[in-house]
Amino acid sequence: MQEIRNYTINFGPQHPAAHGVLRLVLEMDGEVVQRADPHVGLLHRGTEKLAESKPFNQSIGYMDRLDYVSMMCNEHAYVRAIEKLLGVEAPARAQVIRTMFDEITRILNHLMWIGSNALDLGAMTLFLYAFREREELMDCYEAVSGARLHAAYYRPGGVYRDLPDRMPKYQESRFHKGSDLKRMNAWREGSMLDFLDAFTDDFPARVDEYETLLTDNRIWKQRTVGIGVVSPEQALAWGMSGPMLRGSGIEWDLRRKQPYAAYDQFDFAIPVGKNGDCYDRYLVRMAEMRQSNRIVKQCVSWLRANEGEVMLRNFKVSPPKREEMKDDMEALIHHFKLFTEGYSVPAGEVYSAVEAPKGEFGCYLVSDGANKPFRVKLRAPGFAHLSAMDEIARGHMLPDVVALIGTFDVVFGEIDR
Repeated sequence: MQEIRNYTINFGPQHPAAHGVLRLVLEMDGEVVQRADPHVGLLHRGTEKLAESKPFNQSIGYMDRLDYVSMMCNEHAYVRAIEKLLGVEAPARAQVIRTMFDEITRILNHLMWIGSNALDLGAMTLFLYAFREREELMDCYEAVSGARLHAAYYRPGGVYRDLPDRMPKYQESRFHKGSDLKRMNAWREGSMLDFLDAFTDDFPARVDEYETLLTDNRIWKQRTVGIGVVSPEQALAWGMSGPMLRGSGIEWDLRRKQPYAAYDQFDFAIPVGKNGDCYDRYLVRMAEMRQSNRIVKQCVSWLRANEGEVMLRNFKVSPPKREEMKDDMEALIHHFKLFTEGYSVPAGEVYSAVEAPKGEFGCYLVSDGANKPFRVKLRAPGFAHLSAMDEIARGHMLPDVVALIGTFDVVFGEIDR
């Protein structure tokens, strides 16, 4: 008679695969998972409640800190919700800049994902490769907003400012000098659009490098093929979205089904998997980086050909320019009122969603006519995905749980919002 070896272990809360503080309580029969119980709430920061205590614009920075590797996509959902309630729309150039930075953010997210997920499963080299490209795109964030992560760049009515005419350069130091410094600054001689042109020309070859390391690697396939299979029916039942849903063969993408910003102007494909396992979700995200690169390239061409305002000319929503304040007392009063009291939003309720890198990120906003939201409720894609952990993990071996958490792409800033 075989001995039954049931026991319970804590997987976390410090496990790095979770990108946050997940406490996963696993009931094991030897090395096989019988039950997985996710305990959340260890990071809770009360973002939704905090947003209800401040004027609308002052909560944009909170959105960056939710999924802290999909910063501008989070801002986009919140800002669009405010715009819907106000009945305003950003200028065309601002819409294209938002589209471009949403896709830059998608590449940033997937680079972080592939680097950390590969590291979790024992492949160290890819982490270094992915962060090489990530540094280049982080410089774009810094150039437009002054911050590498928490940008607060999107505003109701447009974006904070237009794209810069020059990119920051590496300075000479004991680490970088001579021909090495010249090579590192080769893309940075012109404007941000010149920089992104050079990046998008180079990036497909970089994705080829990632795929050379992993796609046909037998160890990688042993760790991911047939692991964590999510059927289309399960994906729909659990409210999954993004690569988790598309990896199971369902072609659902808000950029196509419910277009926003300038997505309806650009050409791109929606990658879809077949088997719904960890390997298919990996392939979907790799293909998405290539498609995002295509969109960024098209946005750069559009922005070169079309000048225009990047912020709505409405002093009740957007601040006047400094030159105008020097000569116009009314503009000065609008400036002070906007940055102290904010603006009142007509009473009503609205739901605004964007196709964030991890899935559908939504913002449900209720206004009672005041200068701050009456209610903010955020729809985090990772929360729905983590909820399915018990059903998907059962019957898998303990090391497969690491692959599962990694491929679910959870970040606890948004789950424990």
